[in-house]
Amino acid sequence: MRKAPKPTLEAQPARKQAVIYARVSSKEQEKEGFSIPAQLKLLKEYAAANGFAVAQEYVDVETAKQTGRTAFGEMVAYLKAHPTIRVMLVEKTDRLYRNLKDWVTVDELDVEMHFAKEGVVLSRESRSSEKFMHGIKVLMAKNYIDNLSEETRKGMTEKAAQGFWPSNAPLGYRNVTREDGRKTIEPDEDAAPIIRKMFEWYAWGDLSTQEVTKKARAAGLVFRKSGGRIPKSTVAAILRNRIYTGRFDWDGKTYEGRYEPIVPTELWERVQDVMDGRNARGAKKGKRDFAFSGLIACHACGCAVVGEIKKERYVYYHCTGYADKCQGRPADCRRRYVREEALESQFTELLGRLRFDDEVLEWVRDALHASHADERREHDEAIRRLEAQAKRLSDRIHAMYVDKLDGLVDTAFFEQMSNQWREEQQRCQREIERHRSADKSYLSEGVALLELARDAQRLFAKQEPRDKRRLLNFLLSNCTWHDGAVVTTFREPFDVLAGTILETRGEGSLAGAAEPVSEKWLPEQDSNLRPFD
Repeated sequence: MRKAPKPTLEAQPARKQAVIYARVSSKEQEKEGFSIPAQLKLLKEYAAANGFAVAQEYVDVETAKQTGRTAFGEMVAYLKAHPTIRVMLVEKTDRLYRNLKDWVTVDELDVEMHFAKEGVVLSRESRSSEKFMHGIKVLMAKNYIDNLSEETRKGMTEKAAQGFWPSNAPLGYRNVTREDGRKTIEPDEDAAPIIRKMFEWYAWGDLSTQEVTKKARAAGLVFRKSGGRIPKSTVAAILRNRIYTGRFDWDGKTYEGRYEPIVPTELWERVQDVMDGRNARGAKKGKRDFAFSGLIACHACGCAVVGEIKKERYVYYHCTGYADKCQGRPADCRRRYVREEALESQFTELLGRLRFDDEVLEWVRDALHASHADERREHDEAIRRLEAQAKRLSDRIHAMYVDKLDGLVDTAFFEQMSNQWREEQQRCQREIERHRSADKSYLSEGVALLELARDAQRLFAKQEPRDKRRLLNFLLSNCTWHDGAVVTTFREPFDVLAGTILETRGEGSLAGAAEPVSEKWLPEQDSNLRPFD
């Protein structure tokens, strides 16, 4: 939604022109009439007090978790088309953007940003410490969005704790709604008998997963919605899934389900013993775990860079050079090798870009506490509104009960309305708990995120190969080997942190991509190995 544009202000040349941007995170918040009017009032008063003429007003009433907000896009286009207007007025950081792509978009406009509620003015001339603190607020706004998603998952975990499967029904069950309105699962009359037979067939130990798959297909087992054939991988997953016993695993815990089981627990356990025994017999022994295999791609051809042991002690990495991709290239990438120590050195240097000293840590704490204070006020205001709404509902129920005793309303109508209002009260209470949980975790999760970044280099040096790979996968993306260097990008939100740290050190811009680190490929050959043909 966008407000009507204001008239052009050519008659006011002495006043610097600015645009106003306001946003709320949901249509429900807009209906309450709480946030948008308050933001616009604050920003107009700020403009008047600081001598700005408002050229345009832009209002978004939608989530900022995804980019592409309507009014935000219109504002960006307007500023690009009017290079003389270079001031933007916003209530506070998380009103402008809650994803990192929007931050980059605004940064490229080269505008002077005024965050009225925070008392911050940010421009190209701002000090690196101010830019860093602003980056941290963007980082925490992104983390806040992720935390709200986490709150949704917490609601599903609460449902699981009550014994109700909180997601789509697995094959063999179907989703249903009970008479009391609770959603649960029940055995599918077509698929459930076949599922039980699959467990019985496999439990004897003389059939493979592939053979059980063929028998299940012959019995008519298909995917519920598409009607497609069941692959072997799905059958293997079914045989491992505890949910068919009436108990289920959710978020690392096992819960007692309140639904009908398809398979006895004893039968399921017998199947697990058979599967575990086969896996133990088929396991490979002595296989070396290479820390960086599968993590890096060859820039020349896109093939994976994999590890290999030479002379029973030296680990080298090279492009797999599959098929025709590498043939005919001026510098055949299959003939290039790099020692594991060289890769580890480069990754160690990259992770060092996330480290910051005590002075920067103080900036981080200031930014976190300032950002948390803003979020705390929003949570408190939301909780007050929800508590007032819950009280109004309670008063309605009490008043109607008195009317029922006086014979003014009949029992059926009282039951209908009181049940409806109690459900609404429960919804309010859930929302209150969600806001309280989000408020508690906002600061602690932000600190944990920063501690991980600060200690990433030290942790990397001490870990086993498998854990090194997991850490790098968590922090980095799009790793390639190009012209003797590791080229990679920090994942969100670590790209923000790396960029702002470089800015504070005076070593670069706020770009998220890591700069290449110079390290030569080994040429044609050396004393330890010769190139592959």
